[in-house]
Amino acid sequence: MSIGMILLVAVAVLALFGALQRVLDRMRLTDRQALAIVAAIFVGGWIPDIAVTPTFSFNIGGAVIPLAVCVYLFVRAGSAKERFRSIAASILATGAVFALGRLLPNEPEQFFIDPMYIYGVVAGIIAYVMGRSRRAAFIAGVMGLLLADTAQAIVNAAGGLPFTLRLGSAGMFDAVVISGILAVAFAELFGELRERFQGGPVRDSGFDEDGLIHGEGEAK
Repeated sequence: MSIGMILLVAVAVLALFGALQRVLDRMRLTDRQALAIVAAIFVGGWIPDIAVTPTFSFNIGGAVIPLAVCVYLFVRAGSAKERFRSIAASILATGAVFALGRLLPNEPEQFFIDPMYIYGVVAGIIAYVMGRSRRAAFIAGVMGLLLADTAQAIVNAAGGLPFTLRLGSAGMFDAVVISGILAVAFAELFGELRERFQGGPVRDSGFDEDGLIHGEGEAK
């Protein structure tokens, strides 16, 4: 079982025991919705890639489901500012992962760790720093990887180089899962610390950084 699958199982267990209630509330997700998403990604990751062309295919668990979750969270964003942060963080994460792809070796055997894991960690960190909210962080973490992979394929095609775009497949599946989970984990950990030091959530035009209306309970 890959590290991405292991992380999904860990998230499912935490959700079952109610340990993620605060995080899920901030992301406008219920426990059942979270478990359904995790299950869909997990099962989708085992389904063979769907080939669109000889050079392009995608994985349901590694691309389709995470992308659908990103769209849902973007629509549910609490403010225009949060949506802007999501887009800006996604662009920066894409650029960082794309640049790393030029520097790191393509074959895992040529490096002490699978580069895909590094992409996931880097995208997750940038997603948190720029996204701030849990929703924006998750969106940027996932989209940064998917967009960087797509951008590399486009650059190769434009340059007449051979390419195969397997969106969300194999190692990229793990990277997407790592990035999304890490971004939200950072946002929760450091966001909680920041709120404690400030005496409450960040205020922004009637919403805190995760889109909760002032005075509104977190339970959704």
